[in-house]
Formats: sequence, C-alpha cells, structure tokens
Amino acid sequence: MSTPQTAPEISAEAAATAIRKARGAMARYRFMALVTGVMLLVLCVELGIKYGVGAVTDVDGVLPFIAWVPFAHGWIYVVYLVTVADLWSKMRWGFGRLVTMVIAGVVPVMSFVLEKKIHAEADAKLATLEARYLS
Repeated sequence: MSTPQTAPEISAEAAATAIRKARGAMARYRFMALVTGVMLLVLCVELGIKYGVGAVTDVDGVLPFIAWVPFAHGWIYVVYLVTVADLWSKMRWGFGRLVTMVIAGVVPVMSFVLEKKIHAEADAKLATLEARYLS
C-alpha cells in the first residue's frame, strides 16, 4: 500500500526568494520576447526590400543600411533563448512549453501572442504560490 505524496514544506524565506527570482526571470523574458518580435518584423521588412523590391528595382544604395538586421536578430534571438530557458526552468514547466517558447522567436508575431499567454499563466502561478507560502 502506498502512502500519499505531499509537497515538501519550505520556509517562507526560501519561497519568497524563489518567487522573486521567478518574477525577475519573467520580466527579462517579457522584455526579450518584445525585442525579439520587433526585430523579427524588421527582419521581414529587410527581406522584403532585399528580395521583393530588389527583384524589381535597384536597391543597392539601401542594402548597406539594412545589412545589419539579420546579424542583430540572430544575437538578440540567442539572448531570448537564454531568457526562455531561465524562465522555463524557474517555473518548472513541461518540455512542450519550452519548445513553443523557442519557436515563438522565429515565427513573426507569435512572440507577442505567446508573451501575453505566458505572462498571464506565470503571474497566476506565482500569485498562487505567494498566497500559499507567504500569507
């Protein structure tokens, strides 16, 4: 016969520290999700100019001014991935959530939509933990 498993009890101080760290990770994720989404839209515009408009007219004078966009988006995406991994590990979500958050950085507009959803769910989970451990 098995005994029911209960959640391990932790101190209020440890809970407060974990919740504070999770809120910090959530703030960093929100910022990077918005920056990544904006840069992805800028990248789409850059590709449209380079391959869409560039196929019809001469855009050689503009290309040097927009050549930095793919490189900037690439590095911003790397920082976004770090914030995704940080938030994911602190919130202890499943692997599917991690994959969805990673993909959101490469699908135009998806990072904006998912950021709202992630923020609402994380905020609700943290509020529940605060009520449980800090009240």
